[in-house]
Amino acid sequence: MNEEILNQDIVNEIAALKQEKDAVILAHYYVRPEVQAIADYIGDSFYLSKVAANLDAKTIVFAGVFFMGESAKVLNPGKTVLLPDMKADCAMAHMADVATIQKMRETYDDLAVVCYINSTAELKQHSDVCVTSSNAVKIVKALPNKNIFFIPDRNLARYVAAQVPEKNFVFNEGYCPIHEQILMNELHEVKAAHPQALVLAHPECKKELLDEADYIGSTSGIIDYATNSDAKEFIICTENGIRYELEQKNPDKQFYFTKTEPVCPDMKTVTLEKVRDVLKYGTNDVQVTDKLREESQKPLARMLELGK
Repeated sequence: MNEEILNQDIVNEIAALKQEKDAVILAHYYVRPEVQAIADYIGDSFYLSKVAANLDAKTIVFAGVFFMGESAKVLNPGKTVLLPDMKADCAMAHMADVATIQKMRETYDDLAVVCYINSTAELKQHSDVCVTSSNAVKIVKALPNKNIFFIPDRNLARYVAAQVPEKNFVFNEGYCPIHEQILMNELHEVKAAHPQALVLAHPECKKELLDEADYIGSTSGIIDYATNSDAKEFIICTENGIRYELEQKNPDKQFYFTKTEPVCPDMKTVTLEKVRDVLKYGTNDVQVTDKLREESQKPLARMLELGK
């Protein structure tokens, strides 16, 4: 039996299990194309957070990394949230600590701790508001506080700070290893090979790369920009899973990545087989304590309110 037939069998099995279990599948843009193809909703973390908060289904299968499943459970305590791979994690989600947050609160008056959604529930519960790359500028502008401690990503923080010069930013030293490792010399090589191509970059990239971008935005922002643009060629500076949705929406356009393509190994651990198995057996059920849920839900709820 060839792989294509085998995959179709798994896809059919997933469809039957979804009906049986009253389940929906949420998939981040960075997971494998075949997993995005069977998802009910595909998006970036902000879009999926909004979707998760308004679902009627009893079971949510979150094709993504752990903090995403954790956030979905916080927003949906009465639902079953299943992760295809419990070991799929985000290194950046752990790159801040409670002791530093407390120290900043003691050091700065009128401080808001702004937590990128790419973080653990523990960090969220010690924050004032969550943000995503889609809404960070809007939400920081809306905050009454003068001082902003932005965790955990320094690159997104510096990008937001440049857009909101009236605020005083304190930077944390976290970063996304995947975006951090996009090489400038490789970007220059792609630009030389495709001089007409526009550079579209995620704000988790380093400032030197963002300085060469024609557009900076979230994954959904990059997709929308490419779709609405009259240009036909684009150099994409974010994780390569975004290629699937870009090509689905723009079959007449060309998308290039740096020679060392940005790949998140954790996102790629999510497979069709694992999606089927969690639906079939109810394994990898995300659990959050009541205290952690109540406290980390507050900055998420404030994000959804301010981000409207």
